[in-house]
Amino acid sequence: MRYWMSSYGLLLGWAGLRGRATLALNLVIQTCLAVGIVVGFAFLVPNLDDATALYLSTGAPVLGLITVGMVIGPQEVASAKQEGIFEFNRSLPVPRSALIASDATIALVTALPGMLAALVVAWLRFDLDLQISPLVVPAILLTAAAAIGIGYGIGYGLAPPIARMVSQLVVFVALMFSPIVFPISRLPDWFASVHLVLPFQYMAESVRDTLSVPPDGVRLLPFAVLAAWSLAGFLVAYRMMARRT
Repeated sequence: MRYWMSSYGLLLGWAGLRGRATLALNLVIQTCLAVGIVVGFAFLVPNLDDATALYLSTGAPVLGLITVGMVIGPQEVASAKQEGIFEFNRSLPVPRSALIASDATIALVTALPGMLAALVVAWLRFDLDLQISPLVVPAILLTAAAAIGIGYGIGYGLAPPIARMVSQLVVFVALMFSPIVFPISRLPDWFASVHLVLPFQYMAESVRDTLSVPPDGVRLLPFAVLAAWSLAGFLVAYRMMARRT
């Protein structure tokens, strides 16, 4: 365990140095995206009721996490493969899980400021009366872990050109056709059934219900689904990282 932690710390520092040129830019982009969804989408609905404002306010941070984990993540892995960084990482005498964990930590650090900024802007813009549950911390961490895990599964499991195309498809589906900033009841029945399997609905529900606890309490199903998606994604990434050439 001591060797793993030592390797993780060194890899974390190296990953930060390697990505220092784009880290600040990614942070700014994610912050602008999350805040822009709160402000911009509100113009589409001039007379917002409390329910719509809540969906926008809690959905925007989730979209920011999805963008970092499932869009930027696979694209960075694809670039690492093409530039030889992936093979170099695999040659290092360190645990493969520490490699993945260090990159995932950088992605999480990049995503959290934008999420917090979006919540602050939404609170000021809509004057929300939030009833925050202590479960909001595991909800945010599980949402981030699921997004990053799935993103790494895509990036490590697919060829770079395909991974890039899939990541673009993900952001399109998440932004336009997923019940994140609107209720799932607005979707056709068949499409709503699809989202019972996909993670997007559960990401939004876990964050929304822990920021504004509903009368019937916080459901645990979204947490279980997100944990399963997170585990599956990271297992794919680990298997590809540990596979012998």
